[in-house]
Amino acid sequence: MGARRQPDPNAFEGEAAAWRAVGAGWRQLSGNFTDLGFSFEWHDFNSTQPPDWARSFHPGSLELCLNLSGNGEVRNGDARAAFAPRTAGFYLQGADPLSAARTPGETHQFITVEFRPDFLVRHLGGVREGLHPLVRHVASGGAVESGVSAPSALTTRQRELVATLRQPPVLAGAQTLWYGAKAVELMSEFFFEPPADAELFCHRQQRVAAGRVEAVVAMLKKDLVNPPSLEQISREVACSPFYLSRTFSKEMGQTIPQYVRQLRMEKAAELLKSGEYNVTEVAFEVGYNSLSHFSAAFHQTFGCCPGLYPMSTPTQKAGRGK
Repeated sequence: MGARRQPDPNAFEGEAAAWRAVGAGWRQLSGNFTDLGFSFEWHDFNSTQPPDWARSFHPGSLELCLNLSGNGEVRNGDARAAFAPRTAGFYLQGADPLSAARTPGETHQFITVEFRPDFLVRHLGGVREGLHPLVRHVASGGAVESGVSAPSALTTRQRELVATLRQPPVLAGAQTLWYGAKAVELMSEFFFEPPADAELFCHRQQRVAAGRVEAVVAMLKKDLVNPPSLEQISREVACSPFYLSRTFSKEMGQTIPQYVRQLRMEKAAELLKSGEYNVTEVAFEVGYNSLSHFSAAFHQTFGCCPGLYPMSTPTQKAGRGK
């Protein structure tokens, strides 16, 4: 067995230094580029003079940008990747340095996921069909040459996936494992291209499905206590209940009732963290008339009873340590 790769403290320090101008507007969510081969980072800032984004790129890394708000761009010579709100794309930092910028005066919120080449080789080295050429070159062990991909709009399902990255639904000890699995899932989502002859039809179908699902999500979020029935929703989006259920499950990876419960649990966790509500009040606020049913659903989602959940948050931990 080869020697374990030792973390490079200079790599993290260089990353942190690049974002020092935004202070708490940058933080690492999980991973370690040098040791684990991947790193998740969250950015949230508004600056009249945004930092030099390209300074944060690791040499030899493929970086995926999940852009939620704010506009930015990454350039490789004449090739340009323009990141509008709610888009995703990736770029490769090779021997020739990339340039990157963020529009001043805007609120920038985005997640970056950095992949080391050997991590890509390990997971994608045997894959050929459908893989984006930029990724395929790296995954095949080729020389790392700078390049950018064309960003694409995030679907509703992809935006829901991105939302979970900031609040992993697992206990602290399992988060490194969970983020590692998400790194692989994100590769399957964003590093493949549809066949050229299927692209037009596929994109049209995706737009229609994404539009319907986005409308459903908005309706469900509007009233968690009394969510509309499947029949009511299907009338609003002009399709049959059966087709809507199938479309929603395909786009979101869960049924509408499962999604309603997810929304309720996320809202419940938010209310409990605020410290302004007790467990019974939270149950009623998110639409549960039975405290036992609420507690069971919460435990299944977060792995602990709702009365103990706030004690696991960073704020509560800090309070106990004083």
